[in-house]
Amino acid sequence: MDVLYTYDGSFDGFLCCIFESYLHRETPLDILPEEDAGPTLFEVRAIPTDPARAQRVARKVAALSGEAASLLRRGFLTCMDQRELRLYRLTVKLLRDGPRFLRDHADETLLPVLKAVRNLEGEAHLLRGFVRFSEYSGVLAGEIEPKNHVLPLLRAHFCARFPNEQFFLYDRTHREALLYANGRAVIAPLEHFQMAAPDNAEAAYRRLWKRFYDTIAIRERYNPRCRRTQMPMRYWNTMTEFQDEQYFIPGGEAGKPAPLSPPERDGEPSAVSAPAAQVP
Repeated sequence: MDVLYTYDGSFDGFLCCIFESYLHRETPLDILPEEDAGPTLFEVRAIPTDPARAQRVARKVAALSGEAASLLRRGFLTCMDQRELRLYRLTVKLLRDGPRFLRDHADETLLPVLKAVRNLEGEAHLLRGFVRFSEYSGVLAGEIEPKNHVLPLLRAHFCARFPNEQFFLYDRTHREALLYANGRAVIAPLEHFQMAAPDNAEAAYRRLWKRFYDTIAIRERYNPRCRRTQMPMRYWNTMTEFQDEQYFIPGGEAGKPAPLSPPERDGEPSAVSAPAAQVP
Protein backbone atom coordinates (compact mmCIF):
# COMPACT_ATOMS: atom_id res chain seq x y z
CA MET A 1 0.00 0.00 0.00
CA ASP A 2 1.37 3.41 -0.99
CA VAL A 3 1.43 5.72 2.01
CA LEU A 4 3.07 8.99 3.05
CA TYR A 5 3.99 9.71 6.64
CA THR A 6 3.65 13.12 8.25
CA TYR A 7 5.08 14.03 11.65
CA ASP A 8 5.49 17.04 13.93
CA GLY A 9 8.93 18.06 12.60
CA SER A 10 10.90 16.95 15.68
CA PHE A 11 13.74 14.43 15.70
CA ASP A 12 11.75 12.17 18.03
CA GLY A 13 8.82 12.43 15.65
CA PHE A 14 11.03 11.31 12.77
CA LEU A 15 12.30 8.33 14.78
CA CYS A 16 8.68 7.40 15.44
CA CYS A 17 8.13 7.28 11.66
CA ILE A 18 10.90 4.68 11.44
CA PHE A 19 9.28 2.71 14.27
CA GLU A 20 5.89 2.88 12.53
CA SER A 21 7.39 1.59 9.30
CA TYR A 22 8.77 -1.51 11.01
CA LEU A 23 5.64 -2.01 13.10
CA HIS A 24 3.43 -2.21 10.00
CA ARG A 25 6.10 -3.75 7.73
CA GLU A 26 5.68 -1.01 5.13
CA THR A 27 7.94 1.42 3.31
CA PRO A 28 6.59 4.97 3.10
CA LEU A 29 6.84 6.80 -0.20
CA ASP A 30 7.94 9.90 1.70
CA ILE A 31 8.18 11.34 5.21
CA LEU A 32 7.29 15.01 5.62
CA PRO A 33 6.81 17.53 8.42
CA GLU A 34 3.12 18.33 8.79
CA GLU A 35 3.55 21.91 7.57
CA ASP A 36 5.22 20.73 4.34
CA ALA A 37 2.60 18.16 3.38
CA GLY A 38 0.43 19.11 0.40
CA PRO A 39 -2.44 17.54 -1.52
CA THR A 40 -1.69 14.04 -2.79
CA LEU A 41 -3.41 11.04 -4.35
CA PHE A 42 -1.75 8.69 -1.86
CA GLU A 43 -2.85 7.81 1.64
CA VAL A 44 -1.40 10.18 4.25
CA ARG A 45 -0.82 8.92 7.79
CA ALA A 46 -0.02 11.30 10.64
CA ILE A 47 2.51 9.64 12.96
CA PRO A 48 2.21 10.73 16.61
CA THR A 49 5.38 11.43 18.57
CA ASP A 50 6.02 8.89 21.31
CA PRO A 51 9.30 9.48 23.22
CA ALA A 52 9.44 5.82 24.31
CA ARG A 53 9.27 4.59 20.72
CA ALA A 54 11.80 7.21 19.61
CA GLN A 55 14.21 6.05 22.31
CA ARG A 56 13.88 2.44 21.20
CA VAL A 57 14.91 3.37 17.67
CA ALA A 58 17.74 5.63 18.89
CA ARG A 59 19.12 2.93 21.19
CA LYS A 60 19.03 0.32 18.44
CA VAL A 61 20.90 2.56 15.99
CA ALA A 62 23.49 3.52 18.61
CA ALA A 63 24.01 -0.13 19.54
CA LEU A 64 24.80 -0.98 15.92
CA SER A 65 27.01 2.06 15.26
CA GLY A 66 27.82 5.21 17.19
CA GLU A 67 28.93 6.79 13.90
CA ALA A 68 25.54 6.07 12.34
CA ALA A 69 23.74 7.51 15.37
CA SER A 70 25.75 10.73 15.03
CA LEU A 71 25.11 10.87 11.27
CA LEU A 72 21.40 10.39 11.83
CA ARG A 73 21.16 13.15 14.41
CA ARG A 74 23.35 15.61 12.52
CA GLY A 75 21.76 14.72 9.20
CA PHE A 76 18.44 15.77 10.67
CA LEU A 77 19.89 19.26 11.27
CA THR A 78 20.79 19.74 7.59
CA CYS A 79 18.89 21.36 4.73
CA MET A 80 19.44 18.25 2.58
CA ASP A 81 16.91 17.61 -0.18
CA GLN A 82 14.52 14.78 0.78
CA ARG A 83 16.15 14.79 4.19
CA GLU A 84 13.77 12.47 6.01
CA LEU A 85 13.59 9.92 3.21
CA ARG A 86 17.37 9.78 2.83
CA LEU A 87 17.86 9.35 6.59
CA TYR A 88 15.13 6.70 6.66
CA ARG A 89 16.91 4.72 3.92
CA LEU A 90 20.20 5.04 5.78
CA THR A 91 18.61 3.64 8.92
CA VAL A 92 16.91 0.80 7.05
CA LYS A 93 20.20 -0.21 5.44
CA LEU A 94 21.96 -0.10 8.82
CA LEU A 95 19.31 -2.31 10.44
CA ARG A 96 19.29 -4.72 7.49
CA ASP A 97 22.98 -4.99 6.58
CA GLY A 98 24.84 -3.77 9.65
CA PRO A 99 27.37 -0.92 9.85
CA ARG A 100 29.93 -2.27 7.37
CA PHE A 101 28.65 -0.06 4.52
CA LEU A 102 29.63 3.05 6.54
CA ARG A 103 33.22 2.41 5.47
CA ASP A 104 32.27 2.95 1.83
CA HIS A 105 31.95 6.72 1.44
CA ALA A 106 30.82 6.27 -2.16
CA ASP A 107 27.78 4.25 -1.09
CA GLU A 108 24.72 5.78 -2.76
CA THR A 109 22.72 5.70 0.47
CA LEU A 110 25.51 7.10 2.64
CA LEU A 111 27.10 9.69 0.33
CA PRO A 112 24.27 12.29 0.26
CA VAL A 113 24.07 12.22 4.06
CA LEU A 114 27.84 12.58 4.43
CA LYS A 115 27.86 15.58 2.08
CA ALA A 116 24.99 17.25 3.91
CA VAL A 117 26.60 16.74 7.32
CA ARG A 118 29.91 18.13 6.06
CA ASN A 119 28.04 21.19 4.79
CA LEU A 120 26.34 21.57 8.17
CA GLU A 121 29.64 21.32 10.05
CA GLY A 122 31.34 23.71 7.62
CA GLU A 123 28.61 26.30 8.07
CA ALA A 124 28.79 25.98 11.86
CA HIS A 125 32.57 26.43 11.68
CA LEU A 126 32.21 29.66 9.68
CA LEU A 127 29.55 31.05 11.98
CA ARG A 128 31.76 30.60 15.02
CA GLY A 129 33.74 33.47 13.51
CA PHE A 130 31.00 35.41 11.71
CA VAL A 131 28.54 35.92 14.59
CA ARG A 132 28.35 39.56 15.71
CA PHE A 133 26.97 40.24 19.19
CA SER A 134 25.52 43.52 20.41
CA GLU A 135 24.94 44.48 24.04
CA TYR A 136 21.52 45.39 25.40
CA SER A 137 21.44 46.21 29.12
CA GLY A 138 24.02 43.58 29.96
CA VAL A 139 22.67 40.92 27.59
CA LEU A 140 24.56 39.95 24.43
CA ALA A 141 22.36 39.46 21.38
CA GLY A 142 23.13 38.25 17.87
CA GLU A 143 21.35 37.08 14.72
CA ILE A 144 22.25 34.60 11.98
CA GLU A 145 20.66 33.43 8.71
CA PRO A 146 22.04 29.90 8.16
CA LYS A 147 20.87 27.29 5.68
CA ASN A 148 21.13 24.49 8.23
CA HIS A 149 19.97 24.14 11.85
CA VAL A 150 23.36 25.11 13.29
CA LEU A 151 22.36 26.28 16.77
CA PRO A 152 22.91 22.83 18.37
CA LEU A 153 26.47 22.85 16.99
CA LEU A 154 27.12 26.45 18.09
CA ARG A 155 25.78 26.03 21.61
CA ALA A 156 28.88 24.51 23.22
CA HIS A 157 31.23 27.01 21.55
CA PHE A 158 29.47 30.18 22.66
CA CYS A 159 28.54 28.86 26.11
CA ALA A 160 32.23 28.09 26.70
CA ARG A 161 33.28 31.45 25.25
CA PHE A 162 30.88 33.52 27.36
CA PRO A 163 30.41 31.39 30.52
CA ASN A 164 29.69 34.37 32.78
CA GLU A 165 27.47 36.29 30.36
CA GLN A 166 23.80 36.20 29.43
CA PHE A 167 23.25 35.95 25.69
CA PHE A 168 20.92 34.81 22.98
CA LEU A 169 21.50 34.00 19.33
CA TYR A 170 18.51 34.14 16.98
CA ASP A 171 18.26 32.01 13.84
CA ARG A 172 16.17 34.04 11.39
CA THR A 173 15.88 31.18 8.91
CA HIS A 174 14.44 28.55 11.23
CA ARG A 175 12.88 30.95 13.76
CA GLU A 176 14.53 29.57 16.84
CA ALA A 177 16.87 31.00 19.46
CA LEU A 178 19.75 29.81 21.61
CA LEU A 179 19.27 31.29 25.10
CA TYR A 180 21.99 31.17 27.78
CA ALA A 181 22.00 32.42 31.38
CA ASN A 182 23.41 31.24 34.71
CA GLY A 183 25.22 28.31 33.17
CA ARG A 184 22.14 26.90 31.43
CA ALA A 185 21.40 26.91 27.69
CA VAL A 186 18.25 26.07 25.79
CA ILE A 187 17.20 26.20 22.14
CA ALA A 188 13.58 27.28 21.80
CA PRO A 189 11.26 28.24 18.92
CA LEU A 190 10.78 31.98 18.48
CA GLU A 191 8.39 32.83 15.68
CA HIS A 192 8.83 36.63 15.66
CA PHE A 193 11.82 38.67 16.76
CA GLN A 194 13.04 42.18 16.01
CA MET A 195 16.42 43.37 17.30
CA ALA A 196 16.13 46.64 19.23
CA ALA A 197 17.87 49.77 18.03
CA PRO A 198 21.28 50.43 19.64
CA ASP A 199 21.76 52.78 22.57
CA ASN A 200 24.58 55.35 22.62
CA ALA A 201 27.23 52.96 23.96
CA GLU A 202 26.37 50.14 21.56
CA ALA A 203 26.26 52.52 18.58
CA ALA A 204 29.75 53.76 19.53
CA TYR A 205 31.09 50.20 19.70
CA ARG A 206 29.62 49.42 16.28
CA ARG A 207 31.33 52.47 14.78
CA LEU A 208 34.64 51.45 16.37
CA TRP A 209 34.32 47.93 14.99
CA LYS A 210 33.53 49.14 11.50
CA ARG A 211 36.35 51.73 11.63
CA PHE A 212 38.80 49.02 12.71
CA TYR A 213 37.60 46.72 9.94
CA ASP A 214 37.99 49.43 7.30
CA THR A 215 41.32 50.68 8.67
CA ILE A 216 43.13 47.33 8.47
CA ALA A 217 42.34 47.04 4.75
CA ILE A 218 45.43 46.93 2.51
CA ARG A 219 44.66 48.50 -0.87
CA GLU A 220 47.41 46.60 -2.67
CA ARG A 221 45.99 43.28 -1.48
CA TYR A 222 42.34 44.04 -2.21
CA ASN A 223 40.85 40.83 -3.62
CA PRO A 224 37.02 40.67 -3.77
CA ARG A 225 37.02 37.07 -5.01
CA CYS A 226 39.19 35.94 -2.11
CA ARG A 227 36.94 37.75 0.36
CA ARG A 228 33.81 36.13 -1.06
CA THR A 229 35.52 32.74 -0.78
CA GLN A 230 36.63 33.23 2.81
CA MET A 231 33.51 35.20 3.83
CA PRO A 232 30.54 34.18 1.62
CA MET A 233 28.15 37.03 0.85
CA ARG A 234 25.15 35.22 2.31
CA TYR A 235 26.58 35.86 5.79
CA TRP A 236 27.01 39.62 5.32
CA ASN A 237 23.39 40.44 6.25
CA THR A 238 24.10 40.03 9.95
CA MET A 239 27.70 41.33 10.10
CA THR A 240 28.26 44.79 11.57
CA GLU A 241 31.12 45.70 9.23
CA PHE A 242 28.79 45.62 6.21
CA GLN A 243 26.09 47.89 7.65
CA ASP A 244 25.63 51.49 6.54
CA GLU A 245 25.73 54.61 8.74
CA GLN A 246 22.06 54.44 9.75
CA TYR A 247 22.84 51.23 11.61
CA PHE A 248 25.17 53.14 13.95
CA ILE A 249 22.75 55.88 15.04
CA PRO A 250 21.24 55.45 18.55
CA GLY A 251 17.52 54.84 18.19
CA GLY A 252 17.94 54.41 14.43
CA GLU A 253 17.50 51.28 12.35
CA ALA A 254 16.83 48.08 14.32
CA GLY A 255 18.09 44.84 12.84
CA LYS A 256 18.67 46.48 9.47
CA PRO A 257 19.97 44.07 6.78
CA ALA A 258 23.24 44.80 5.06
CA PRO A 259 23.32 46.06 1.47
CA LEU A 260 23.93 43.55 -1.32
CA SER A 261 27.41 44.97 -1.86
CA PRO A 262 29.61 46.26 0.98
CA PRO A 263 30.03 50.03 1.29
CA GLU A 264 33.40 51.65 0.72
CA ARG A 265 34.87 54.27 3.02
CA ASP A 266 36.18 57.44 1.36
CA GLY A 267 36.91 55.48 -1.79
CA GLU A 268 38.83 52.81 0.10
CA PRO A 269 37.72 49.19 -0.27
CA SER A 270 36.70 47.30 2.85
CA ALA A 271 39.09 44.76 4.34
CA VAL A 272 39.60 41.37 2.74
CA SER A 273 38.65 39.49 5.87
CA ALA A 274 37.38 40.21 9.35
CA PRO A 275 38.62 39.24 12.81
CA ALA A 276 37.00 36.27 14.45
CA ALA A 277 34.08 37.88 16.32
CA GLN A 278 32.86 41.14 17.79
CA VAL A 279 32.88 41.28 21.56
CA PRO A 280 31.15 44.45 22.81
